[in-house]
Amino acid sequence: MDRKNRYDIDLDRNPANYVALTPLDFLSRAARVHPERTAIVHGARRQSYGETYARCRRLAGALAGRGIGTGDTVSLFAPNIPETLEAHFGVPMSGAVLNALNIRLDAPLIGRLLQHAESKLVLVDREFATLLQQAMELSGVRPYVVIVDDPEAESGDSGFGDESFEQFIAGGAHDHDWRRPEDEWQAITLSYTSGTTGGAPKGVVYHHRGAYLNALSNAIAAALTSKSVYLWTLPMFHCNGWTYTWAVTAMAGTHICLRRVESARIFRLIAEEGVTHMAGAPVVLNMIANAPAAERQSFAQQVEVAVGGA
Repeated sequence: MDRKNRYDIDLDRNPANYVALTPLDFLSRAARVHPERTAIVHGARRQSYGETYARCRRLAGALAGRGIGTGDTVSLFAPNIPETLEAHFGVPMSGAVLNALNIRLDAPLIGRLLQHAESKLVLVDREFATLLQQAMELSGVRPYVVIVDDPEAESGDSGFGDESFEQFIAGGAHDHDWRRPEDEWQAITLSYTSGTTGGAPKGVVYHHRGAYLNALSNAIAAALTSKSVYLWTLPMFHCNGWTYTWAVTAMAGTHICLRRVESARIFRLIAEEGVTHMAGAPVVLNMIANAPAAERQSFAQQVEVAVGGA
């Protein structure tokens, strides 16, 4: 005999009791609760959560202005700079999927990945613009190209591309009404494996729910707080920085960008910025442990390190 579960009666999903999980809420909350707190440090650049949220909304608005939204892919080809972090929020705020590419890949492979991802637009750091241009010529793809002109870039072709990142986001409103996902199973990012185990790289899709839960799990496991200062020794293109892109933001901590992983720079930033957390592969820790005495600096605080490697 069928018996109706009384707890299923009048408990349908509605705006009062259900919302799709998304890590995009982490940034909107941080900006609302801690608008003046430092979100990003990159050289002399210091950017608050209020400023970061506004820039991400501008990026989302600019993408929407080009007709980019749900079901579209936006690729990113850049190291650990502020714009890479901003893309982790601004791109999915438009409804599109972020595809962060490994900057160590060669032109033929980059071209194949852009082709497979069907990228509509690429955000590329100036230092890697020539490599992207070669990849596009080899593959025949022609996405819209936005150049990120980072002052710490050592070289690169600033003449390639359709417009600069700052010009591009200027076309979007700082109060752009960004999209929350209608379904938390909606894709948020697309990453590719290196192809070392099966020949061709494999595409891996994260959804908003998974990114949200993974980020909060990392925040708990790493004991991140609002006072945490996270140094980006781990590439943000690697599994979206193991979701620390969103985890640190969830706690309104501070992101310290690191364009190049060098022991002297790591020691200096740990000491000067009061770094409390970092992550990376064993090779990074080995480099730090064996750094020459001239590159080392002492610091008073304890630094929590997450490490992983095959």
